[in-house]
Amino acid sequence: MENRVISSRNLQEGEYELTLRPGRLEEYIGQDELKQNLTIFIQASMARKEALDHVLLYGPPGLGKTTLAHIIANELGVSIRYASGPAIDRPGDLASILTNLNDHDVLFIDEIHRLSRSVEEILYAAMEDFALDLVLGKGPAARSVRLDLPHFTLIGATTRPGLLTSPLRDRFGVILHLDFYEARDLSHIIDRSAKVLGIPIDPDAAHEIARRSRGTPRVANRLLKRIRDYAQVRASGQITHLIAIEALDLLNVDHFGLDQVDRRLLQSIAERYQGGPVGLETLSAVVGEESGTIEEVVEPYLLQQGFLQRTPRGRVLTLRAYEHLGIPRSPGLFEGDAPAQ
Repeated sequence: MENRVISSRNLQEGEYELTLRPGRLEEYIGQDELKQNLTIFIQASMARKEALDHVLLYGPPGLGKTTLAHIIANELGVSIRYASGPAIDRPGDLASILTNLNDHDVLFIDEIHRLSRSVEEILYAAMEDFALDLVLGKGPAARSVRLDLPHFTLIGATTRPGLLTSPLRDRFGVILHLDFYEARDLSHIIDRSAKVLGIPIDPDAAHEIARRSRGTPRVANRLLKRIRDYAQVRASGQITHLIAIEALDLLNVDHFGLDQVDRRLLQSIAERYQGGPVGLETLSAVVGEESGTIEEVVEPYLLQQGFLQRTPRGRVLTLRAYEHLGIPRSPGLFEGDAPAQ
């Protein structure tokens, strides 16, 4: 029992996720330029004893937008309320949330691009004037009432900033982009997570996991937990470089971090459509994944790594993708030359 990686006194899996999230900016690894700017904005607002300007966080999933929102609230020393764009169905739902905030509190809305138009219009005055305009009654007896709100900070998170309307986007005073992480930073994150989880891990193993984590901390932590399971069952419990490689190969995660879905998508474009271009809906049907999942989860990393290109006529493979897949490229076929599907 003493040799077990996870003892009976350790936290449950859901509680692990909370402990893996850093609570302060100084604990947050990576995104150095973002952290530097955010530190200045927070210190300035606290010195003036004002609420921090509304913050928009955007970038691919799993890069720490929710974690950053929690950290901002901690740094400001205020409470944070969580909500999700799709869950706020009616203006009354938003009004209930806003009227229960205290001065300088943080309201975090995930997937803010999915707010309904009627809810978004209520949010305009709340963000700009810290007021809530409500219409009471119907017909000739209807009247408008304005309620004053505490000065709060709205933090919106989105993976698709292009879907935000201009009036909403323009009301954010701080707009921050989270980019994919370098392997060096991910190695530090994995080391920290391993210490929190009580997992012995070699530096080379942490680097190997980092290289295959798609530049994403959420993926890194998920792989670490699964490799922990492999090390516990097939080895002594310690994650060595060899154990990490064996476990990642078993999980079908290659040395670029591509999994089965990624490779199936690239192979489909190469073998069925001669490298593209091919439309998103066609890819969705061939790969068996929703078009939104492909566009928001799968494609960003493939684009960032140079395996895929988006063109007006569809998705096109790059030479690097052919080399990675080990598939010979069709003679004379260049990006954009193939007919659109």
